[in-house]
Amino acid sequence: MHTPSGLSLPAVPAALSPVLSSRYELPAPGAGIRLTSDTLPGLETVSPGDADAVWLHDALLGPHSADIVRYLGLARSTGGPVLDLGSGAGRLAVPFARHGFAVEAVDRDGPALERLESWARRIGPQVAGLIVTTRADLTELRLDGDYRLALLAGAMVSAVPPPARPRLLREIATHLGAGGALALDYTSHLLSGLVAEPQRTWAFQVPRFDGIDEWVVARQDFDLRTMSERITYYTARTGKLSTERVVLTTDKWIVDGEHLAAELHSAGLHIEGRRRHRIDERTESVLLVCRPDD
Repeated sequence: MHTPSGLSLPAVPAALSPVLSSRYELPAPGAGIRLTSDTLPGLETVSPGDADAVWLHDALLGPHSADIVRYLGLARSTGGPVLDLGSGAGRLAVPFARHGFAVEAVDRDGPALERLESWARRIGPQVAGLIVTTRADLTELRLDGDYRLALLAGAMVSAVPPPARPRLLREIATHLGAGGALALDYTSHLLSGLVAEPQRTWAFQVPRFDGIDEWVVARQDFDLRTMSERITYYTARTGKLSTERVVLTTDKWIVDGEHLAAELHSAGLHIEGRRRHRIDERTESVLLVCRPDD
C-alpha cells in the first residue's frame, strides 16, 4: 500500500532512522534492537482511522499473531458464542467465524468494523452470518448476551484506563455462561528496569511481498508516575522510485500483574492458567485464562 499522492509525511528523525543494507542487517548501534514480528508491543491500540494506520495494524498485528491459534484452541474447549473485545478489523473474529463460531465483535472504531464486515462478506454469507458487530468503547460497555469465551486479545486490557478496568471485568464476568472463560494477554514490565531506562527504541522489518521494503523504528516512552506509555512508530517504505515516511503514535497503560489479579478476583473471576513468553530481560508477554467463580 502506498500513501495517497499529495500527502505530506513527517520524516523519521535521523537519530531513529534504521541503517539498512541490501541484506537487511540489524540497525546500527544506537538505533535500537530488532524484535521478531510475534513480539511487537503496542500495536493493539493503534486505532485504524486512516490508510496508514490500517496498513500498520493489519500488516504487523494481524498475519503474524500466534495468539490466533492459541485462542482458537481455547474456543474449541469452551464452545461459542465468542465475545471479541477490541476486535479491530477482525483479525480474530473472522477466523473464528470461519471455524464455525458465532462471534460478537466489539470495537470503538467504526471504519475498522466496516472492514471486518466487508472481509466476512467477501468470504461468504455463511461466515458473515456468524458475526455481529457492535460499536462501543470498552470503558462504557454494556452487554446483553451470554458468552462461552470472552477475549481481550492483543493486550487490549492495556488500552483500558485503570479506573475503568474493574467495571469492565465485572461486566464480562456477569455475561460468561457456565463453563465459560475470559482470556486476555498483556505485556509485563519489570518496573525497576523501567526506572533505569524509561525510554526504549526498537526496530523491525515488515514482511512484504509487493516489492516494497518497509522498516519500522519505534520509541517507547514510559511514565511511571501515571503508569502509562506512549509508543511512536517511524515507518519508512522504500519502492523502486521513492521512499515514504509515516509517523504513528499510540498510548496505553502499564499493567501491574498483581493489581490485575486482584481486579479479576473482585470481579468474580479466578486465574485458571497463566502462560509467559519472555521478550527480553525485563519484559514478557503474559496470557491469562480466567474462569467464573463457582
